[in-house]
Amino acid sequence: MKILDGKKISNDIKDEISLEVDEIIKSSGKRPHLAAILVGTNGASQTYVNAKVKACERVGFMSTLIRLEENISQHTLLDEIKKVNNNYSIDGLIVQLPLPKSFDESLVTNSILASKDVDGFHPLNLGNMVLNLPTFISATPAGIIELISRYNIETSGKKCVVVGRSNIVGSPMSILMSRNTTPGNATVTLAHSRTTNLKELCLSADILIVALGKANFITGDMVKDGACVIDVGITRVKSDKTKSGWKLIGDVNFSEKDFINGFEDFENLKNEINDPEIHLKNIEIIRVQYAIEKNFNDLVIILENYYKQLKVENTNLNYLKYYANIEYIMSYTYLEVRDFVKSK
Repeated sequence: MKILDGKKISNDIKDEISLEVDEIIKSSGKRPHLAAILVGTNGASQTYVNAKVKACERVGFMSTLIRLEENISQHTLLDEIKKVNNNYSIDGLIVQLPLPKSFDESLVTNSILASKDVDGFHPLNLGNMVLNLPTFISATPAGIIELISRYNIETSGKKCVVVGRSNIVGSPMSILMSRNTTPGNATVTLAHSRTTNLKELCLSADILIVALGKANFITGDMVKDGACVIDVGITRVKSDKTKSGWKLIGDVNFSEKDFINGFEDFENLKNEINDPEIHLKNIEIIRVQYAIEKNFNDLVIILENYYKQLKVENTNLNYLKYYANIEYIMSYTYLEVRDFVKSK
């Protein structure tokens, strides 16, 4: 059994991003800026957000952490998001999930500008991902693709089974693995809690990606020899062996005898890469946004023509300058804008 080193990949990505940040500062004079909003005092969420702040410091990003009380109104949260949307010095925004039960998570995530939605949850970003257009991609699926790519795991023509259909991991993962890219070109089956022949499906998989959130759900007798298993499920359970009294358990029971002794050729792709690195990995999107601003005078003329063609009225230059992104231009024109920017 071979365990791929996600921590090493994580550090490699941070080093690469640091160099990219230096280039952005040299070319634009601006340091990338990520904001995060944390509602309430959920322990896991606080740990996660703090990791994002540290990751920003490590690579040279500015970061802003906005802490809000759990009992605030949804209107107050939406106002905070609006402030960040309108703050031109901030390039990306994360609203840490899960939110307290009184909030409408869909409404909240959809209120974030797609151009600042580094979580990749906005419908426009999800749509662009489906169309294989430049966009932000959810951190966990992007992390899995990054690991598969860097360890040269063959995916073309392979059978991939994704267990879990969430909009955050399972559904986008199935799309990324099936589209005509590398990694990709796999034949994908998306399974879930109501799949009747789950064991048989898992046994047929060359690549098994599990994101259910059910501790030790996948056992050794559900995986064939030589399969690549990617476990991104996390469940917090009580433990008398840790100081906190809790520990995190994945969806795959790797401690089983079948995994330890029965799969000499078994390749376990352990997804230890941190989501903060993937949020920061969207550096190319930020680079294009800065290039758009840098080439503002020429680009505005092109964009004004696009808007005239689309019969959009009351266009204003400041609006164009800061929001010349996917959500305000039809997708087919974005490719032309991107090519124009890259030619400069």
